[in-house]
Amino acid sequence: MGGFDHFDHFAPVYERFIRGGIQAGLQDLLGDLRGLRVLDAAGGTGRIAQSLTGAGAAAVVVTDASPAMLKQAQTKPGLQAAQALAEGLPFTQDHFDRILMVDALHHVIDQAQTAKELFRVLRPGGRLVVEEPDIDTFGVKLIAVAEKLAGMRSRILNARKMAALFALPQAQVRIQKGRGTVWVVVEKQAD
Repeated sequence: MGGFDHFDHFAPVYERFIRGGIQAGLQDLLGDLRGLRVLDAAGGTGRIAQSLTGAGAAAVVVTDASPAMLKQAQTKPGLQAAQALAEGLPFTQDHFDRILMVDALHHVIDQAQTAKELFRVLRPGGRLVVEEPDIDTFGVKLIAVAEKLAGMRSRILNARKMAALFALPQAQVRIQKGRGTVWVVVEKQAD
């Protein structure tokens, strides 16, 4: 990626300003992780993934395009880190049982390609949960404007448009909303 990368510069102090841990709604949607392979796509410093390591997952992998963010993730016990754009993940088809992408879809360059790639590495019977700010709320609209003014390439989609990205064969998609948050949950059906 060329140009200024906000995340590389913000990485050393990211977790001082952005809360860690996992929201109860997201944890419920991911379900039981015991023995499963979990991917936190565009997971940055691993701030969310680290809260999954104690849930009995067989492996928790964080990918991110920013080497500085991944450097922070590598300091967290139980996490594996891999540098990759969400549009081109370095994993085989049907590799993960659970995939999460938290507050990151609006930062990727190609949202449609990202959706296809996340679905590609999800195994049949697996579940993908994308958590994004709810652009239909006033506070999130202000955040979107602030990110644009900061020169970020953010593009926050509404729930319906996010769900439409996953209108793929074998995909069963549902939307759930929380306070200022949208979750798009995608189940990959067997052939």
